Amino acid sequence: MATLSTAAGAPAASLTDPFRPQWHYSAARNWLNDPNGLVYLNGTYHLFYQHNPFGPDWGNMSWGHATSRDLLHWDEQPVAIPCDDQEAIFSGSAVFDEHNTSGFGTADTPPLVAIYTSAYGGASPLAGRQAQSLAYSLDEGRTWTKHRGNPVLDRASADFRDPKVFWYDGGGESYWVMVAVEAVERQVVLYRSADLKSWEYLSTFGPANATGGVWECPDLFELPVDGNPRDTRWVLVVNINPGGIAGGSAGQYFVGEFDGVAFRSGSTVTEGVQEDGSRMREYGWLDWGRDYYAAVSFSNMPDGRRIMIGWMNNWDYAGSTPTGDWRSAMSLPREVTLTRVDGRVVLRQEAIGFSGGPDAQDFRLGPRAVAPGVVELPVSAAAARIDAEFRPGSAAAVGLVLHAGGAGRTVLAYDNRQGVLRLDRRESGNTGFHEAFPSVEAAAVPLQDGRLRLRVYLDRCSVEVFAQDGIATITDLVFPAEASTGMAIFAEGEGAQLVALDVVGH
Repeated sequence: MATLSTAAGAPAASLTDPFRPQWHYSAARNWLNDPNGLVYLNGTYHLFYQHNPFGPDWGNMSWGHATSRDLLHWDEQPVAIPCDDQEAIFSGSAVFDEHNTSGFGTADTPPLVAIYTSAYGGASPLAGRQAQSLAYSLDEGRTWTKHRGNPVLDRASADFRDPKVFWYDGGGESYWVMVAVEAVERQVVLYRSADLKSWEYLSTFGPANATGGVWECPDLFELPVDGNPRDTRWVLVVNINPGGIAGGSAGQYFVGEFDGVAFRSGSTVTEGVQEDGSRMREYGWLDWGRDYYAAVSFSNMPDGRRIMIGWMNNWDYAGSTPTGDWRSAMSLPREVTLTRVDGRVVLRQEAIGFSGGPDAQDFRLGPRAVAPGVVELPVSAAAARIDAEFRPGSAAAVGLVLHAGGAGRTVLAYDNRQGVLRLDRRESGNTGFHEAFPSVEAAAVPLQDGRLRLRVYLDRCSVEVFAQDGIATITDLVFPAEASTGMAIFAEGEGAQLVALDVVGH
């Protein structure tokens, strides 16, 4: 069983809360949103995040902090960088300054450096501006000191935010690169620095593809295609709110090239600000659900792995979710890679998810025909990993019924005629807390050799679906009744086969 987060000196977050996730990080109490400062150092994963230390609603933005050795079991730490009467601490990133380029540490004690957005207000002479600032830690993230020279990059803008910083090694010249946004202008702006303190403008990307809301929380990284180190692409992630593919918040990505100065997209469908959204389904989306936003990746990862975490919520209704004195959780961490599908280079995602344990129940079904109708499974779990493979054959639809019981259910259905996977949460339990919550999400998912492969991570308030080995994902919150722990498979029409089913539940 995953260890739930506990705040220093605070009571343990309790699984008696019916919606408290078992396998996803949530703060013991109070508000949580964007993941910030994801960094790996000396065997520990650090997850910083937007946090209100004083209540369950957005406000008093500070950097919360949690640590993990395995990306599944998290320990909540004291607030890392608190707000004050002059600035709120908005989103950003953290780097391990191994060579002490910043001068904040020494050769023997190089610093962790946080690069965050100062949202100035109140008593500050810069009130109304957003600019980029630094804080550093010499004790592996336990305590932080703000740089006296803050801000280090100020464009005199009200919407310049969310810096993601990485070390660029171009062969001839190496330096820090900052990727940030002018949010309202739907632009990603890039800068370079030798010391994290003085920054020089490089280039601007955008607007492009999805532009129905502000751009936020960018990320830029290089990945091999199908594991080939001689064939690489750069991936630019840009989160958007509203204007996501399923409504409200979402994350999009572009695949292209970066030469140390400018990013050039090879996957742009539409240039400039698009008003009608008619080509939305052609864009690259990190997730086709309602609840995967502000996703960014870890820095300083060993072996070149690229692991991302997103905020598992949507700004349409985030302030209304029925979760008591805590609000919001993170997605499961996802390892992202690049692969070719029908001639296009696309992201593939695989969750770092639970695989069982001494208290897990493991239920399996072998190959069999699936008769028309619903077949209840002899397994009950509030949290589970489900691996299912179907041959839809001539059936109109096949799929899974999740969180079933009483009047509640969440339906994951594959429309065989349209080649579309849908996640329907309109009857998933408590859906009446906000008018925008009841919904059906859809992703185009072609069969592969006539087969549909699904991996589903079910938790007490969420469903994360990875289809065809992670080529498409759908992430949605759900708030089922405590008794809604049943599962079923179903088919509409004759000719469907279940190839295999494996449920590891808790």
